[in-house]
Amino acid sequence: MASPIRKRPYPPEDGGAPFAKKSKGGPDQDKIQKMIAEARSKAAIVAARLAEQKSGSALVRPQAPPAANGSKVQSAAERLAAFKSRVSSAVNRSSASVPTRPTSSASHASQFRRDETEPEDASRARGGLDVGLHPALLGESGESQSNRRGKSAMQPKFATTMANRRPESAQHGRGGKSGKKQLDLSLPSLDLTDPNKNPYYDPNIASKAIQPRRVAKALKFNPKGKYIEQANALRRFEALEEMKIRIAASARKVGIDEDMHVDKAFAPEEPPTIEWWDQHLLPNANYDHLEVNNLIESPDSLITAYIQHPIQLEPPQDKHIPPSKPMPLTKKEQQKVRRQRRAMELKEKQAKVRLGLEPPPPPKVKKSNMMRVLGEEAVKDPTAVEARVNREIRERLEKHLATNEARKLSKEQRLDKTVSNQEKDLAMGVRCLVFRIENLSNGRHRFKINKTAEQLSLTGICIFNPRFNLVIVEGGQHSITKYRKLMINRINWTENVEPLPGTVDIPDDHAGGDAETDMANNKCTLVWEGELKQRGFKKFSAERCPTEGMAKSWLERGKMEYMWTLAKNIGTI
Repeated sequence: MASPIRKRPYPPEDGGAPFAKKSKGGPDQDKIQKMIAEARSKAAIVAARLAEQKSGSALVRPQAPPAANGSKVQSAAERLAAFKSRVSSAVNRSSASVPTRPTSSASHASQFRRDETEPEDASRARGGLDVGLHPALLGESGESQSNRRGKSAMQPKFATTMANRRPESAQHGRGGKSGKKQLDLSLPSLDLTDPNKNPYYDPNIASKAIQPRRVAKALKFNPKGKYIEQANALRRFEALEEMKIRIAASARKVGIDEDMHVDKAFAPEEPPTIEWWDQHLLPNANYDHLEVNNLIESPDSLITAYIQHPIQLEPPQDKHIPPSKPMPLTKKEQQKVRRQRRAMELKEKQAKVRLGLEPPPPPKVKKSNMMRVLGEEAVKDPTAVEARVNREIRERLEKHLATNEARKLSKEQRLDKTVSNQEKDLAMGVRCLVFRIENLSNGRHRFKINKTAEQLSLTGICIFNPRFNLVIVEGGQHSITKYRKLMINRINWTENVEPLPGTVDIPDDHAGGDAETDMANNKCTLVWEGELKQRGFKKFSAERCPTEGMAKSWLERGKMEYMWTLAKNIGTI
């Protein structure tokens, strides 16, 4: 069996034996010494180059210090230093020209070039593929190159480098060049603010810079419990307001709120200190010094020599005025008009008969003209002629009655006509009546009130209360007039009707009395009559309200709660 093929180790540069196997005991001392020598040689080269740039003399290539490990390390360091010196000289010669891209033959030289830390070749050493970096990314070296190239150097345009760029004023300050004039923030001299030395100084228009600066105030801490006391006071106030609301609601429910504030409700108001039409003519809110400080004769006064002619508007109540009726005729004038109308109709009928458009009407035979019209026939058989005349008279009467019946309206037509007339009447304006009735224990009175309001298409409410009864109706002028006549003239309010035999009248305690109540003092009073903008109720209803609070709650639906107070005060006068 053949032995395995082993790779031959790469011979060292000095022609010695191949590398020996590393010992497990510690690192190779030869390699460590070699690395230290190389680092020292690099540092010496960099120091020499910096000294050359400062003095402007020729490039000095210092000799590398002798290595501690013998002749092998010394020869390698010398060759490396010589090679690096040649590269740096070539770079200095081609600094003015555009750098060329290195070829593959110089790959070994580029390996050493990347290890250098020269300021001038930093862009070439750090760029990928040996391409120079942007001047803005080079730091101080890039700034020195841009300063040497002048204004023609390309400046970066992206936001990051523009934000990090140093201002020109700072650069000019470092370079000793004069930049933009700095703002002087120092205070002016004392001579400027002294009136004796500066006659043009005015303290009223002094600038804020001259005024002394505000001294910062010291911290003031709130005492303990300050906001707790404020919160407690606020809670007490809210509790008091809630208690007032509860008391007012309970008083309104019971019905004693009006009695509590009767004096305040009817107390006359004090005259204002100034009327609203004089507010724009006087500087103050009173009539003191009228002749001195008035604005009547001022240039911007509202009173001028010009006359204003306002646009005339039709009053809204004129559209509710009913149309004027024609002048009524006397009895003789009515007969004359009827006679002339019948004569014209007879002439038209005769003209149609003459033209052959209609057959001639049969003779109108009556008992008075029977012998004259039917002379011979009446003499021959008077009984048959009389029967014929009676038959014709009866036919004419039946025809007349049938014509009248055909002219009459049916029940549905009469109802539609009534509704349309009521709507036309309501379109002329909504009228309202408010009655106060002391006692409504009589059932006939209650029936007439409700039924008549329903027939006349009136809306409103009838409130039964032990104290008094209130009736409110809304509708057109014609319906309201009929209802007023019913309540004031037609109904006998002092009538106390006894129940029919065999029936029992159930008293109504909420209507203001019972069956044994004396109706002699009962009456109906018209509390208010006027015109409303619109209806307040949708229908006429009767409600039993034992308390004033319930009565006002029902009246609030039609926004007429004030009518209860008005009716109650009328009864006390």
